[in-house]
Amino acid sequence: MPAAILLLLAAAARSGVAERTEAFLDFGAGVLALVSLTATVLWGLAATDRMLLGSAHRLLAQGVHRGLAVAGLGFLALHVWVKVAEGHTSGAAVAVPFTDPASPLLIGLGTLAGYLFVTVAVTGAVRSTFASVGRSRAWRALHMSAYPAWGGALVHGLHSGRPASGWVTAAYALCLAGVAAALVLRLRRARGSEGGGS
Repeated sequence: MPAAILLLLAAAARSGVAERTEAFLDFGAGVLALVSLTATVLWGLAATDRMLLGSAHRLLAQGVHRGLAVAGLGFLALHVWVKVAEGHTSGAAVAVPFTDPASPLLIGLGTLAGYLFVTVAVTGAVRSTFASVGRSRAWRALHMSAYPAWGGALVHGLHSGRPASGWVTAAYALCLAGVAAALVLRLRRARGSEGGGS
């Protein structure tokens, strides 16, 4: 069995699998992070729907929302690690927004978006500590920072580094359309419930 594993690894090394994987991760990990975090936003919006979803379905939507958030943060960590390992940015620029010497604004937007996404994830994980009325408003405000984080990540992804491939631009356009449509629906429902209550 160990000989078969060594043979498989040798064949993979000769075929250039490691180089292709590294090239894909250099470009694709950030895209996967943004797509996962977009899906997280969409499922989070779905989990708040009370018109179409019953409580059991909302609980399921919340579970999917949380699972996608973990996946998105995992891809984000992988994206950051690959970019630092490849020398595209420094650890200092990753830690301190807007300090990258080559592209301070675009890399800084990505760093800031990453911090906001981590803040949203942490506050989501400890939501029960925000159970009182005054604290639930604070939680909601912190959790809503996912939207500016997502916008910053979108700009970062489209304009930092090499020009985006067609499939990446299409994926980002679908992400933008999906979140915009979900937000419009949510705002309409909120206005409708306010108008119905007065």
